[in-house]
Amino acid sequence: MLENIEVLIQSSIRISKGKMIYFDPFKIDKNYNDADIIFITHDHYDHYSENDIDKVIKQDTVIIAPEELLTKLLKKGYKKDYIVTVEPEKSYMVEGIKFETVPAYNVDKPFHPKENGWVGYIIELDGIRYYIAGDTDITEESKKVKCDVAFVPVGGTFTMDYKEAANLINEIKPKIAVPIHYGSIVGTKEDGINFSKLVNPEIECEILMKE
Repeated sequence: MLENIEVLIQSSIRISKGKMIYFDPFKIDKNYNDADIIFITHDHYDHYSENDIDKVIKQDTVIIAPEELLTKLLKKGYKKDYIVTVEPEKSYMVEGIKFETVPAYNVDKPFHPKENGWVGYIIELDGIRYYIAGDTDITEESKKVKCDVAFVPVGGTFTMDYKEAANLINEIKPKIAVPIHYGSIVGTKEDGINFSKLVNPEIECEILMKE
């Protein structure tokens, strides 16, 4: 289920399964310009980075982002015909790929207000449902997620910490859990290991974060 999937840094994920897909490209190491689709979860600099989008975008790349980001995307010069704006709790089909949006927000912290309409994504590839949570706490919506693979933030401060993330994973019970959003801007490199120790043994935990 994790073949051809990379966690690059922070919440930056690259998936090559039929199409080249990026989530929140950040600190991309060189110009690839190979993206078919770029998913953006919200507009914080480590998730919406125009410099890094420029390193992966090509002529016909589709950018998928919350409605709030449309003005920034157009101001930067990205082509309107290749931008798809999304709202929380909706289903979409883009470039033959089905995906859903899950609200991503803080419950008791101010950094990611629910009213901003920021999202995580559940994307379906080859019959497998991948949940990329975005920057979120445990929420009523996240507890209802049905997925095979879950990428969840574990670094704390702005999102769940590793204990909370493990609690969420143990509740939604994916087949595989992958920790993200730790070890650089927030959290320590040990957070991924500590998370894996708290995940129920029947759930496979994979550390994909590049050093």
